[in-house]
Amino acid sequence: MKKTVLTLDAGGTNFVFSAMEDYQEVVSPIRLDSCADNIDDCLAQIVKGFNMVKQQLAYEPDAISFAFPGPADYERGVIGDLGNLPAFRGGIALGPYLEREFGIPVYINNDGNLFAYGEALAGFLPEVNEALRASGSERQYRNVVGITLGTGFGCGVVLDGILLRGDNSCGGDVWCTRNKLYPEMIAEESVSIRAVKRVYEERSSLSAAELTPYDIFLIAEGERDGNATAARDAFRELGTAIGETLVNVLNIVDGLVVIGGGLAGAGKYIMPGVVDALRGEASTFGGGRFPLLQMKVYNWEDAAQRKEFLSSGVEQVKIPRSETCVPYLKERSICVGLSKNGASKSIMYGAYAYAARQLQIKEKQHE
Repeated sequence: MKKTVLTLDAGGTNFVFSAMEDYQEVVSPIRLDSCADNIDDCLAQIVKGFNMVKQQLAYEPDAISFAFPGPADYERGVIGDLGNLPAFRGGIALGPYLEREFGIPVYINNDGNLFAYGEALAGFLPEVNEALRASGSERQYRNVVGITLGTGFGCGVVLDGILLRGDNSCGGDVWCTRNKLYPEMIAEESVSIRAVKRVYEERSSLSAAELTPYDIFLIAEGERDGNATAARDAFRELGTAIGETLVNVLNIVDGLVVIGGGLAGAGKYIMPGVVDALRGEASTFGGGRFPLLQMKVYNWEDAAQRKEFLSSGVEQVKIPRSETCVPYLKERSICVGLSKNGASKSIMYGAYAYAARQLQIKEKQHE
């Protein structure tokens, strides 16, 4: 039985409310001011927005599910101190509050988690697996790491269809890991909007104070005045920082990587840095050299590399003293690609899928 889930795209300035069934929006989205400085006004806006969505439905929704900034205790629906939503201070029990208001389950996650979940169920993972089937390959992938690029460095991990949340609602977080390029800094200092602007300023000796990342992309494209080389370097360095962070993640997760978010529009300049970092090597004291990853890494956005990736992997080998063949994963491989859905849509897909799964678990428990 299909589920109807109310969703929310929570920004520091605006809240956008909607509803989904089977990965399809079934209402016209509602946009309201977030009233970010006053908790009472902010909560009133959230209730108003969901009620306006409900008025467009001919039936009662099954759940509410959405992404909300952290830090937060997502499992219990309690939001901590937020920078872009100052009304939330000291722990606001948003989930329980909405459950009382609407009488239905409420699920809250961070955007990196829900982006990864949406891409795993209705985005990059099925896209790659379908392409593998179409090419005649027996290989199918089950795990995905989702990266969101914007104000900060978001990440989520999905293992065989299960979203990794962690015991402290920190599963998949990489923003505060050590920055390989600047070891005294956190990774987010090189993977964010501010990083792109900083590197452009450093490489060009020009001010980026009034520039947006899109402006810097246009400079890289030669469509706006500025230092094109510095602009390209700014995006490539961001890609390198992503790749250096992902190396250790992928040695544990061993899956595909999909990148989305506002900065992903400059993917043509970001992806080479990501892939080159993932193809890096390290030494031993004995003089040996080893790849940082056991898997060969392909750039899904490069047509030639995509073709090679689709033709690699499983081969047939004979059982000794037999004519019977069995599949053999001769080449370990993964690919890195850009989201075709876009971050907002994948986050909405993830919110829907997470709620639908939790409702299904509850139903089975009561059978």
